[in-house]
Amino acid sequence: MLLQIHPDNPNAREIAKVCEALENDGLVVYPTDTVYGLCWDINSTKAFDKIVRLKGKNALKENFSLICSDISQVSEFTSHINNATFKILKRNLPGPFTFILNAGNNVPKFYKNKKKTVGIRIPDNNIAIEIVKRLGHPIMTTSLHDDEEGETDYMTDPEMIHEKYEKLVDYVIDGGIGNNEASTIVNCTDDEFEIVRQGIGILDY
Repeated sequence: MLLQIHPDNPNAREIAKVCEALENDGLVVYPTDTVYGLCWDINSTKAFDKIVRLKGKNALKENFSLICSDISQVSEFTSHINNATFKILKRNLPGPFTFILNAGNNVPKFYKNKKKTVGIRIPDNNIAIEIVKRLGHPIMTTSLHDDEEGETDYMTDPEMIHEKYEKLVDYVIDGGIGNNEASTIVNCTDDEFEIVRQGIGILDY
């Protein structure tokens, strides 16, 4: 189902519909400040099983990211955030960044990769933030893009996304035309910050 939600002032009733779907092991395509993403409830193993079926065996190798509502929530799901890292997060979030941090005990074990790290995002997008606030905990997210397709234009248009995913997900949120450039990935697990992928975000040190 295509669900229109105003990007500046998300309707609480529509946000509640999305959260109900997520709480019932659903999958939702939603807007961020970069490309549209595919999300599910962090605590739902059934939803994660759907992701694996949807994306194939490669899904087990992916490093999924957490969408948090604020830095306080980030601290609940990570460990060992030093002062330098906290300052970087404070300067750049909300924004189009994925920060790789050490995963805390609240991250379900089946999401942790071999390095026990997790990607963290606080997108500058009211719809995404309101979903997380309403749920009371982060959502997991992955890219819609299939590298084998070689085509990303459809990811910016929610109506085109809906044509492709309407039978695979509970909702495709129409929050307006999205960007077609991904987030900047920054590794913060070592003493020196490393830009793993330069995306739309320009890191403010």
